Amino acid sequence: MANILAIVGRPNVGKSTLFNRLVGQRQAIVEETSGVTRDRHYGKSDWNGIEFSVIDTGGYVVGSDDIFEEEIRKQVELAIDESDVILFLVDAREGVSVLDKDVAGLLRKSKKHIVLASNKVDSTKQAHDSAEFWELGLGEVFPVSAISGSGTGELLDEITKYFHLDAVEENTDLPKYAIVGRPNVGKSSLINALLGTERNIVTPVPGTTRDSINTRYNSFGFEFMLVDTAGIRKKGKVSENIEFYSVMRSIRAIENSDVCLLLVDAPLGFESQDQSILHLIEKNRKALVVVVNKWDLVEKSSNTHVAFENEIREKTAPFTDYAIVFTSVINKQRIFKALEAANEAFKNRSTRITTSQLNNVFLPIIEASPPPMVKGKQIKIKYITQLPTSFPAFAFYCNLPQYVRDPYKRFVENKLREHFNFTGVPLQIYFRQK
Repeated sequence: MANILAIVGRPNVGKSTLFNRLVGQRQAIVEETSGVTRDRHYGKSDWNGIEFSVIDTGGYVVGSDDIFEEEIRKQVELAIDESDVILFLVDAREGVSVLDKDVAGLLRKSKKHIVLASNKVDSTKQAHDSAEFWELGLGEVFPVSAISGSGTGELLDEITKYFHLDAVEENTDLPKYAIVGRPNVGKSSLINALLGTERNIVTPVPGTTRDSINTRYNSFGFEFMLVDTAGIRKKGKVSENIEFYSVMRSIRAIENSDVCLLLVDAPLGFESQDQSILHLIEKNRKALVVVVNKWDLVEKSSNTHVAFENEIREKTAPFTDYAIVFTSVINKQRIFKALEAANEAFKNRSTRITTSQLNNVFLPIIEASPPPMVKGKQIKIKYITQLPTSFPAFAFYCNLPQYVRDPYKRFVENKLREHFNFTGVPLQIYFRQK
């Protein structure tokens, strides 16, 4: 189940520095991925085995100083709506400001877990000065230095106390499909088109998150849980910083799913926000189908769809092995083809390949095209095995894993995709010491 931490606070208190420290820890230790475009304001972190997502709200504050206050208020309200724990960051050097008091007022009214941290604490004096933040009425103040990392251990111990553990995940063997995408791309229409067909065999099941509903779909030979997060948001708040809201909502839907159907608006093309959401899916190692909606509104010549496909794959390279389905949800064109592709991607994500099969295929390939020598040293790969993870991950055991470069990792991934069907699934490849 997704755990989301939002970092809020006024400008220049060090939100982004702390965000980079929290996410950087995880990137350095756990995520051995490369070539993935990291969204500047979203990352994965891990503390003592508890995984969580981190949102840096500061990155979404736009405009000049005179509208900062209003923008910050919106961010805090959205963070209250969407996150599990809120980290309120203040500046120990500057002390309590009027804006801090405003934000604290909003946070006190919420029913969320709030953790208060004073940043830029680089001396004992500043640690003592942090005591003045008790007046905000949010309980204990955790003094930290985002730059040096001091105090962040105690802070993370406090934050992770409030996260739910995966044990409360809803118990079902059915795959979970999430329909994600930018606002107004047709997510609700697709959900209605699917659920409107056979209302009598659709049963709502309380969702794994407090605000999404998992609906069991069982019709036309398909059976899955639909992670429905579209259209739940209160109408009045939709216009308030749409990009921030849709990223927050997408994270929750993606993390609670096995397969993501990414809806793209055909007349608008594949835009940067589509790309961001696709990278979220890839980063979370979920299966993917790209569904190009409103295809009926596009003027077509003989190769229009090929050009559109090529444009999408160019923008998401090096990950390009996924199905792209062109639909018109309103006309119910090819929506079941999208479900077939989702089923296929789910099966591919569960694929297990025996160690003997992997070695029989790969050792001859590696012998014919070994990794390039580095500093006069030869890299020898001894054997390969698939790791026991929920997504396909492979360990290549060798004598000098630190010398294996990205181009060779991509070569290995391409060969895996060539010999086994992993369409729609991001792969994780590790080179490890024998």
